[in-house]
Amino acid sequence: MRTRLAIILFVPCVLVLVLLGAAYSGNVARANQQEVYLDRLADAGYLVITARQSLTADDPAIVAGDLKRYRDVYGVGAAVLDQSGAVWASNGLDADDLDERHAALAGRRGEAALSTLPWKADRIVVAEPVYDGGDLVGAVLTVSEASSVSRSIWSSWGILVAAGLVMCVLAVVIAHRTAGWVLRPVRAVDAAMGEIGRGRLDARIPPSTGPPELREVITRFNAMAAQVEHSMHRQQEFASNASHELRNPLNALMLRVEDLALSAPDEHATEVAHVRAEAVRMAHILDALLLLADDANLAAGARPVDVVELVARRVESWRLLAVGRHLAFDDAPEGAWAELNEIALECAFDAVLDNAVKFSPDGGRIDVTVGVPDDGDAAGMVEVTVRDHGAGVPPEELERLAERFWRSPGHGTVRGSGLGLAIASELLATGGGGLRLALPDGGGFEVRLRMPALAPEAVS
Repeated sequence: MRTRLAIILFVPCVLVLVLLGAAYSGNVARANQQEVYLDRLADAGYLVITARQSLTADDPAIVAGDLKRYRDVYGVGAAVLDQSGAVWASNGLDADDLDERHAALAGRRGEAALSTLPWKADRIVVAEPVYDGGDLVGAVLTVSEASSVSRSIWSSWGILVAAGLVMCVLAVVIAHRTAGWVLRPVRAVDAAMGEIGRGRLDARIPPSTGPPELREVITRFNAMAAQVEHSMHRQQEFASNASHELRNPLNALMLRVEDLALSAPDEHATEVAHVRAEAVRMAHILDALLLLADDANLAAGARPVDVVELVARRVESWRLLAVGRHLAFDDAPEGAWAELNEIALECAFDAVLDNAVKFSPDGGRIDVTVGVPDDGDAAGMVEVTVRDHGAGVPPEELERLAERFWRSPGHGTVRGSGLGLAIASELLATGGGGLRLALPDGGGFEVRLRMPALAPEAVS
């Protein structure tokens, strides 16, 4: 963008310089020739006097001496013509091929043929009529070689081109610096937005950056960033405080459930197992809330994780909680490693598996697989697939399942808050992954947890 703006500022300057330079160079060329022409015209005026005397006295010798001295001193060819156009006297000039003599013999001064191009300025001809008492008696012609004039024009053009190049360089520097000065606030906003996007909510822009017209934008951006930072901190503090405040009563509840399990009759074992499962699920939700409340710790906790081992461990833990459901964990390939926060992956997987358990019928099957696809949109990712064989959801509701607090109208009687898939999606997104929801053939619901794969050689 800086280059485009610099070009926008530079091109008009160059066009103005070219137009002015072309006009000035033409004027310089004509002025140099005009100066020589006027000088030769003055010389011709002096020669007219002696030519008149020579023509009226019928003696060519009167003017011949002046013509010779003129040639010797100035190197300019000159000739005097009589009224018939014949050469009366000359210092070596052949005047027969000069068209300007016709105008002088007709009683008019020959016009100066001035050129704006130095290679066309080959000679300067002056033709002056000679009168005696109002009668035309002859003409005086002088012819000057224009090599010196051409050199002068070339020299003037060279100086003009050099000055133009210097002006172009200055225009480039000024345009580049002006573009940088104008765009400095834009770059500062872009850098600050990048910092905020990476979690540095305290990123701000110096208010003195850029032209005055953009400083108000910077002021408003800083105010907006401060408000966003304040809101994010309030949300993080609320989630963190709520999680910590709920953990103590939850721990106490789990202890009482374990005491109850020791003393409860066998016929209540199923109800006790359900209560224990709900308490464990609540503990996982609190862990996820704590992670989401502290993005810095979530990113700092990233390390190589054996996804197969982690999923196998969590499936074994869930076998005790998924009462009445059959958890099937298929054989997984070796070397399915990813670099992320292990607790984040555990919480995301638990949220997805809890969702599958809730919506699977008694005796239903839940399939869990781990894979490393090598094509499609999952290439370069480790993919954990959790599929239940429940009723599924209508296709039009699929895109809304990962929204916070949204629940399908057809599942209003099923326990839950509508946060599980949303929390799992956000936890995976912090590590560059995400969720993919699908309705597989044969019914049920399928969730794919994806995270960037780690090359085996990168695993220490």
